[in-house]
Parts: sequence; C-alpha cells; structure tokens
Amino acid sequence: MEKQEAINYNRIAEAIDFYRLNFREQPSLETVAEHVHVSPFHFQRMFKDWAGVTPKQFLQYLTLEHAKQVLKKGAEVTLVDAAFESGLSGTSRLHDLFIKVEGMTPGEYKNGGEQLAINYSFAESPFGTIIIASTHKGICYMAFADGEEEVALQELKNQFPNAKFRQLSDTIQQNALFIFTQDWNKLHEIKLHLKGTAFQIKVWETLLRIPMGELSTYSGIAGKLNQPLASRAVGTAVAANPVAFLIPCHRVIRASGEFGNYHWGSTRKNAMIGWEASKRFSKQ
Repeated sequence: MEKQEAINYNRIAEAIDFYRLNFREQPSLETVAEHVHVSPFHFQRMFKDWAGVTPKQFLQYLTLEHAKQVLKKGAEVTLVDAAFESGLSGTSRLHDLFIKVEGMTPGEYKNGGEQLAINYSFAESPFGTIIIASTHKGICYMAFADGEEEVALQELKNQFPNAKFRQLSDTIQQNALFIFTQDWNKLHEIKLHLKGTAFQIKVWETLLRIPMGELSTYSGIAGKLNQPLASRAVGTAVAANPVAFLIPCHRVIRASGEFGNYHWGSTRKNAMIGWEASKRFSKQ
C-alpha cells in the first residue's frame, strides 16, 4: 500500500470510529471531515471509495442498527424510545429511515413481520431442491434445501420470525421458476420483494445485468458501481443475496479466474456456470 493510500485508509478508519462513537449526535459531514483534517468534498469522495457507501448512508446504517436493537428489548419499548435513543428528532425520521433501508415500517420490524403473509413451496431445479417464498409484492426468498426441507423452512422463518406462512405455490413463484426452462431475457417478468441496504440493492441490481453464460468479478461489479475500491464491500453484499440463482451471485468470480466460494457450495456453483454456458452455446 502506497503512503498516501495508507494515510487515506487511516483517515477513513478514524472517521468510522468517530461515527460509531458519536452517531447519536448525528454529526454533519463537515464535522467528521474536520475531525480527520480533510475538506468535506474530499472526505465525501474518499469515504465512498473506501467504504462503498456515502458518509450519510453509513450514518443511517449505524442509526438504524441501533434503533433495531432498541426495538428488540421488549414490547414496552416504544417507537419514540427508539428514535430518541438513536439520536433522531422524532418517529417520522425513524419511519423514513426504516422504509428506505429495510423496506418496512419500524412497527413491522418490531413485530417481526407480523403483518406479512408469505407463501412458500418446494420445487425441483437442475441443481437440487429449492425452497421459494413470496409476498404479494414478489419473491422474497429462495434457497437450496438439499434434502432437508424442515431445516430450509426454519431458515426462511428465521428471516421473518412473526410472519404468517402458508405452503402454497402461487403465480409469482411459478413465474420465477420458469427461469430454469425459459430464456433468461424474461427476467423482467419476475417480481422481487427484497429488503437490504441501498448498497446491497445496487449490487444485486448489477448482478441481474450479467447476461446468462457470462461472468464478472467483484472488482468488475465495483467498477460498474463507480466505486472501484469497494470490492470487499461488493463481496459482502453478494454473500448476503437472499434469492439464489434468480439474483445470479454464482456469476461472480475472483479476478484470478478462480470460481471461489458459494453460499450453497462450490460444486453447485461450478455446475451452474457450466449449465448456463452450455445453454448459451446451444443458442448460438
């Protein structure tokens, strides 16, 4: 690491520590920039390059994570309590933050998705049994069951602990499963209902643009996001993908050419890449 890069890294590390210690005061961009002795303009650009998100987004994530921990303390904790303890001026700001980042209201989060109705079913794919789940908005979860359906169902329920579950294969799921038998170009017909940070959503959207039978790298994804130093953050977002295969995280490999690890097994990843390559070749 060159000397200037080391200096910049230390500044960002110091800024991150400052945010973590002082997020309840909701420090301004100018305050943190002054703390690490750079101009607000350069701090904004430097922080995004190194952390993968803007200083404002990072502050929002810290605030939200703290609010979530407060809401988990018990039924007696109110939204006012969560907002106050997180440094927010009121429940309206807490509401806006939850909607923007989590895709649900603070009340829905506190209730563990209590008002959410989720249909789920098991289906066969070329790569093994999958569990697929949907809300009225779209696919919210898809994973490989590997012959352990009870375990797979419990992992789904852990994602939405208080939602109402019904074993039912609905139209949304059926349209999504066509991806194994029809052209990948029909992806726009598949509806997704995802929750994640703004950066995760951007990464997942970028994955959706990788054509079937082609591959990209973590650094390549970071470059497409105009954040060339965010390869590690991209890797974390790829690993957090809640919808197997439909969001094709298996198409991301290391810059060295190695396929690398995969949440559902490296053997399965190799099979997926080979299967898609053969499909593409047969159409040429």
